[in-house]
Amino acid sequence: MSTTTTPAAKTAGKRSGPADGRVPAGGPPRRLGRQNAAGWLFSTPFLVLFAVFMAFPIVATLLMSFTDFGLRNVTHPLDAEFIGLENYTKLFEDEKFLEALFNTAYFVVVGVPVTVLLGLLVAVLLNNGIDRARTFFRVGFYAPVVTSIVAVAVVWRFVLDPTDGLIAGLAAEAGFTAPDFLGSETLAMPSLIAMAVWRNLGTVMVLFIAGLQAIPTEVREAARLDGAGPFQELRRITVPLLRPTTLYASVITTIGYLNVFEEPFVMTQGGPSDSTLTVSLHMYREGFNFFHMGYASAMAYVLFVVIMAVTVLQLRLLKDNTS
Repeated sequence: MSTTTTPAAKTAGKRSGPADGRVPAGGPPRRLGRQNAAGWLFSTPFLVLFAVFMAFPIVATLLMSFTDFGLRNVTHPLDAEFIGLENYTKLFEDEKFLEALFNTAYFVVVGVPVTVLLGLLVAVLLNNGIDRARTFFRVGFYAPVVTSIVAVAVVWRFVLDPTDGLIAGLAAEAGFTAPDFLGSETLAMPSLIAMAVWRNLGTVMVLFIAGLQAIPTEVREAARLDGAGPFQELRRITVPLLRPTTLYASVITTIGYLNVFEEPFVMTQGGPSDSTLTVSLHMYREGFNFFHMGYASAMAYVLFVVIMAVTVLQLRLLKDNTS
């Protein structure tokens, strides 16, 4: 007598594991758990360093901004007294802080557009207009980015020196007298902006070169076939397609210029008459020269809020054009 096995019976015979659908021990969940554990294990050194050197100082600075630490000869954070928003209200009554805020805004409003526009111009020329020695020029424009600020300051002091500087020598040959760039309240800040633009131009240039090389050649060739000239191609094709790169370059340049510290610290120490005093330099003085740590911490968080607000504003203004 023969026995017939149905397809359902064959499928049931091949099915393994418990009838209630539970995954047996040693299955995928255990492997996934081991992978997660391995991931956390390899991430531990970074997490420890981040917690100790980033997260803890950020939180400690926020708490310190609500205390009088350093304002009344308090030498230990645990001995500081909670004073609420007193440091923040004092900031906007401090004429020197308001002047530093204005100087920083001036640095950003002038420096960012000049840096971005010159970076775009240099990138276009190096990507299309210059065929020979292209690598040499790229390295030359990028060299200031990786150069020490001390070396940059030495070069620019020589260039701007009113007696023995490069500009003074050229002016004397032409029968003029060079102004004291760093000693003038009117010219000191534009001089620092020029140095910052020269130093940061290479970063923006590299970003725009990468963006230019990502534009399909077919688009440009089609525009040329339609009779577009170099200027029309730049205006109608290149600039619109570079809007995401322009947004990124503008944001990182703005953040860097809002935090400007090295240029005035090395070149002018905030002078003359606080005409080049920036928020970061003022914060450094209050915190490390006068040991007003709570007041300097409040200043740091006001600057943080300003940076966040300006960044969000830039993203919103350019979001529709870059999406």
